[in-house]
Amino acid sequence: MGLLSMEHGKWAYRADFALYGAAVLVLGAFLGLGFPQESGVAIAGYTLAGAGTWTALEYLLHRFVLHGLPPFRAWHAEHHARPTALICAPTLLSGTLIASLVFLPAWAVGGLWRACGVTLGVLAGYLAYAMTHHAMHHGRTSAPWVRQRRRWHARHHHAAVPACYGVTSAFWDHVFGTAVATREH
Repeated sequence: MGLLSMEHGKWAYRADFALYGAAVLVLGAFLGLGFPQESGVAIAGYTLAGAGTWTALEYLLHRFVLHGLPPFRAWHAEHHARPTALICAPTLLSGTLIASLVFLPAWAVGGLWRACGVTLGVLAGYLAYAMTHHAMHHGRTSAPWVRQRRRWHARHHHAAVPACYGVTSAFWDHVFGTAVATREH
């Protein structure tokens, strides 16, 4: 279980939540304390846009990368074979991708404050995804929303036809026709 391993030990798996949680808090504090006052509403809008962008990224990455491209397809198949194993993207990989594919391009196009807002939204979305996915496979909650997402995700793992790629939301599955109905009992 090295630095770029898909399967994590308990410490590395938990550290991912702590590091992304800290990144969200630090970036949120930076934006909350440092941005020009007249830009507050705009920065909030960029943050919401980043969070919305994350939902599309979550769906597209899960459907077309994790279920389509080698070697990611094989790694993700291992998660399907062993859903309670601590398998997830290495923090170094996900952090590098967010920095290079979200923050840097947004900074180049829109400047520091906009880039920080968009990145905060994407980071918060990624953290919500990671926590939700963890709850799907390891959680013991009876919260209605989590139960509903767990049923949805179980359809993804056990459907005869690939479906239900969204973890935090079913929105894009409905848009792209990959939603499969779940029983409500």
